[in-house]
Amino acid sequence: MTFLQRTTDVKRLRHWGIDMSVDYIYTSGIAGERFFTALRDEGRILAVHCPVCKVNQLPPRMFCEGCFTELTEYVDVPAEGRVAAVTVARVDRRGKPLPSPDVFAFVTFKGIQEGGLIHRLLVPPEAAKPGMAVRAKLKPKEARTGTILDIEGFEPAASQA
Repeated sequence: MTFLQRTTDVKRLRHWGIDMSVDYIYTSGIAGERFFTALRDEGRILAVHCPVCKVNQLPPRMFCEGCFTELTEYVDVPAEGRVAAVTVARVDRRGKPLPSPDVFAFVTFKGIQEGGLIHRLLVPPEAAKPGMAVRAKLKPKEARTGTILDIEGFEPAASQA
């Protein structure tokens, strides 16, 4: 039977009564690997530059979502960013109350026209405000593993203190 034919006889339908284990690993890909290697080894946050659209995109990707150009030019993200949006989590992902609220923010950076990073904001909930200047607080180099958690979170930039 081809996919254009329709089954009307339920006795011809087939079913396999088995359990199938689905085990997978989500890889970061080429652009993500370069991003996480620079973060781990050099403490740098990288974006990609599209030479056709003239935009910088974060997180890095292999192809421009606007024009589909292959992206090979990486640029440094400025050390200081701005909080674009804030949310406060008072329960964990299972719905249980947290001992203390977690604050998360979407952080954008000057010169990065598309995207930004979502991460912890290392301030009390009442101090979290859109527009505040922040810097990434990195784990010590010897503790970094090449994941987004190499950034402990974003803390207020010294210029605001």
